[in-house]
Amino acid sequence: MNILTKFPLGQYVDGNKSWLRIIDSRLKFIILLIFLITPIWAGPLWRISLVLCLLFITFISFLPIRVWWRSISFLIFLSLFIGLISIFATSNLSQLGIPLRDPNELGLLLPKNISWNFIQIPIFKIAFINFGPYNISRKAFELGIKTSTLIFTVVHSVNLVLLTTLKEEIVWAISWFMYPLKKFNIPVDRLLFQLLLSMRFIPLVQEEFQNIIKSVSVRSINYRNLGFKKTFNLGLSLIERIFLNILLRIEQGSDSLLSKGFVQINIQSFKPIEKQKVSSFFLNLISVVFIFLAIFLRKQYGAI
Repeated sequence: MNILTKFPLGQYVDGNKSWLRIIDSRLKFIILLIFLITPIWAGPLWRISLVLCLLFITFISFLPIRVWWRSISFLIFLSLFIGLISIFATSNLSQLGIPLRDPNELGLLLPKNISWNFIQIPIFKIAFINFGPYNISRKAFELGIKTSTLIFTVVHSVNLVLLTTLKEEIVWAISWFMYPLKKFNIPVDRLLFQLLLSMRFIPLVQEEFQNIIKSVSVRSINYRNLGFKKTFNLGLSLIERIFLNILLRIEQGSDSLLSKGFVQINIQSFKPIEKQKVSSFFLNLISVVFIFLAIFLRKQYGAI
């Protein structure tokens, strides 16, 4: 299984005819911030609307289906799983109402009616939702919606931008917004160069993870014979090996940069040089309208 081709998370897919590639990278960065920031202190209605909006954009983006259907399916499953855990973990157990009685009454009651019910499951009923011993309140249900939608919105919005935008264009767009900070002697170019290196490092991490999975699958380990303790130790050793390989890649990359001596950083060279077309102007105009519309709807209907 090739993770780099079947799960292209954080990788730019070249050769696709998606209209998302035409939009200016600065506008895409603002739209990404809308998906990342507006869920803060927002209600479930706004969060669900963002998820539906992301799904709608993905379906009409003309990206190849093989690029996103596996990752989006896994992300939906993960979001629902974490949302269910949040619901049941924050649900209140039914409280036992024990009134204060006189201790002398025990001598009169126990010989007559002896009851040793250690486990008693209450009757299922719908107050808001009662499921066995759990009382799922409205706040717990809203928390499950918030956690699941937040995970999906954050991961998929960032992945959608990285799929359709070159990393150099993203760095240039951020530098365009951070240009006033240069007047305060803040090393913007150096910070953005580190960001560029970290984004280019994502495929290397996926490659190391893929190599570890292949090495384990080739050995055909029988986990039933190992037992729980040895299987757990094997998992820890695999995680340790992944980090060691990643740190080795980092050391090799730093050595290659140090061998070159002084590295001249010019973020402005990443500026995209493309001729302005009617389609790009029309899509950029729609993006600006979408930004103002999203801000207005968040203010009107996105409150808790």
